Amino acid sequence: MMKRDKAGTPQPYVYIPRDGKPQLLFVLLHGESSGPRQLMRLADALKQAFPSCMVVLPYAFEDRTPVQKAAGAPEAEGEYFWIDPVELHEGNYAGRVDQVVSRLIEMVQSLQRQYGLTGQQTAIAGFSQGASMALEAAHAQPDLAGRILAFSGLYATPPDNVPPSTILHFFHGANDQQVSVHDVESTLRRLGELQGDATLDVASGIGHELHDALVKQAVVRLQTCVPLRSWEDALSSLEHDIRAREGGPEGEGSSGGSLH
Repeated sequence: MMKRDKAGTPQPYVYIPRDGKPQLLFVLLHGESSGPRQLMRLADALKQAFPSCMVVLPYAFEDRTPVQKAAGAPEAEGEYFWIDPVELHEGNYAGRVDQVVSRLIEMVQSLQRQYGLTGQQTAIAGFSQGASMALEAAHAQPDLAGRILAFSGLYATPPDNVPPSTILHFFHGANDQQVSVHDVESTLRRLGELQGDATLDVASGIGHELHDALVKQAVVRLQTCVPLRSWEDALSSLEHDIRAREGGPEGEGSSGGSLH
């Protein structure tokens, strides 16, 4: 029997490293009409790449699972939505996301408090509707996560600002018929205008799916992508160091800075 919390939502899948305190937190949000198992391949890839991480795969808030008709039939994972899917359309999508995004923020913050982890030690990944939830949560609570991984999904509301301490990674199929890659590219241009820290990886021949190629690229981004703010801090330190060595105004009476 599937365990549920006080609100009736099934308990999430939680993976914790066997040895030692978790050093990273990954929260993975499945897409609409699905469940956590949809993201198991991503969870496995993250656990392999980051052995000291914990991975949490929650169920979405709205349970629309068809009633099991066969007596004694095993309980299926079900069909879960992050927002109420009844009479859902483009005009009310953003409003419904806004109504529930605080619940996601509270969930992530509760995990952070429980395991003593910070926002910079946290990454939230989502597929499709889960990607929208992850993106909107990062904007509603700027210190919530250091990384957002959005697979085949976009904002519910076009951004007019960017979270200053969060890298936004987008992963998309070139043949996605549900969320146009052109819309994603337009969003990346907008984030660039806002001086956001964002990347986009597009896989050819792939549609609206969590393809292995995108999962592998997500791990690469996590392992190799240096935050833009780190580059800016390093460049600032380098410029300061050069001026100090050349005896410029900031270098007078100072030993200068150094890069580590």
